[in-house]
Amino acid sequence: MNTTAAWTGSGRPQDARRQIIAEHVLKHGTASGTELAELTGVSLMTVHRDLDELARRGVLRRFRGGVSALPSTVFESNLDYRLGVHVAEKEAIAAAAVELVEPGMSVMLDDSTTALALARLLVDLGPLTVVTNARRVADVCVAHDEIRLIGLGGEYSHTHDSYLGVSCVEAIEALSVDMVLVSTSAMDSRMTYHQEQDVVLVKRAMLRSGTRKVLLMDYSKMSRTALHRLGPVSDFDHLVVDARADMEMMADLDERTDVRVAAAD
Repeated sequence: MNTTAAWTGSGRPQDARRQIIAEHVLKHGTASGTELAELTGVSLMTVHRDLDELARRGVLRRFRGGVSALPSTVFESNLDYRLGVHVAEKEAIAAAAVELVEPGMSVMLDDSTTALALARLLVDLGPLTVVTNARRVADVCVAHDEIRLIGLGGEYSHTHDSYLGVSCVEAIEALSVDMVLVSTSAMDSRMTYHQEQDVVLVKRAMLRSGTRKVLLMDYSKMSRTALHRLGPVSDFDHLVVDARADMEMMADLDERTDVRVAAAD
């Protein structure tokens, strides 16, 4: 994926540059300010401002003379990182998943960036009731009269730009929706996983609240594990993946759920 193009297209070139910096540091472990200035073609002072902002967001860790990556599971949880990677695959998955949704339904979306891509398509499918704990999903829906929006409160997480915690779980448990659509950070042919306990608790509550359950997973999250088990693949009614997913693994998954492969762009 051309990360620079993806972020520059948003009209925020500083975000494109910071994404390049973050991915470079993640790949190499550490980097100096001078090295990053040469990489991005900006001044050392500009790079230091970028590093200060990335450190503030919890994406990278500053040290004298350079910067290092936080542990990968922490890094990959950060919304600023997730928004810039595998964008085409997430959009393809969203386009396939929206075909499962019919006007008049109630749907619950988690705080994944794939769900955010889906929300941008759902607003043209109203009337719908959309329930979410993700602030950016709510921002997408709020301007559309045919979308009844229910926001799930809780403790705000800057890392995820969403609401988590006990209050969020209790709000979810008060609801019953037609369909829940979620993503998570890792899966193998039998189980789904996430590295953060608070996120797992919210996603599990969401899945309990839905009549139909849909898992949205791009190829980068497959054949991996993380610290906490979310739930078996067989608990999902549908799994939507992109065309780069491993086909041998798809054969195993197809025995446990309805697998839908999004068309390649």
